[in-house]
Amino acid sequence: MKKINSIDDYTKRIKRVLVTEEEIKQAIAKAGKEIDAMYDGRPILLVSILKGAFVFLADICRAVSVPCEVAFMCAKSYYDGTVSSGNVKITMDLNQDITNYHVVIVEDIVDTGRTLKDIVALLKTRNPLSLKVVTLLDKPSRRVVDFHADMALFTIPDHFVIGYGLDYNEYFRNLPYIAEYCEE
Repeated sequence: MKKINSIDDYTKRIKRVLVTEEEIKQAIAKAGKEIDAMYDGRPILLVSILKGAFVFLADICRAVSVPCEVAFMCAKSYYDGTVSSGNVKITMDLNQDITNYHVVIVEDIVDTGRTLKDIVALLKTRNPLSLKVVTLLDKPSRRVVDFHADMALFTIPDHFVIGYGLDYNEYFRNLPYIAEYCEE
């Protein structure tokens, strides 16, 4: 990707909006209520997978009323492109014992499923009280491993998407909606 040098260059990469800001807000409010019902007042640990899920985590954290802590992990499978490399690398791990936690992994998108399958397998070896995955976006047409999130707010077609924390080469995370990226 060539460097973005102007707002015009930036906006022309936004092909079309797939999920509006208002649709995201409504889905998060509903998800917050469902998470509250799942845990019935029991404290949870929300684990964000960086960098893409940080915006979603912030909104989910505010949407739940159960006591919650937050933690972060970083895993990478995309390296300067729009296609997963197939190689999942944990670049930042949790630094706490999770054996006494109901863990909710908060993810931006489940695409091939490799990243989440690896993270879930890793965290299960640490014996949390329970482990669930909540994803903003699910792209089942791209799945290459058997993985299903416990909760997916939106199912989308096979497009490379940006916005609401999701990026292309670190750009577009600040968009308040989910859009299809326009390849040059």
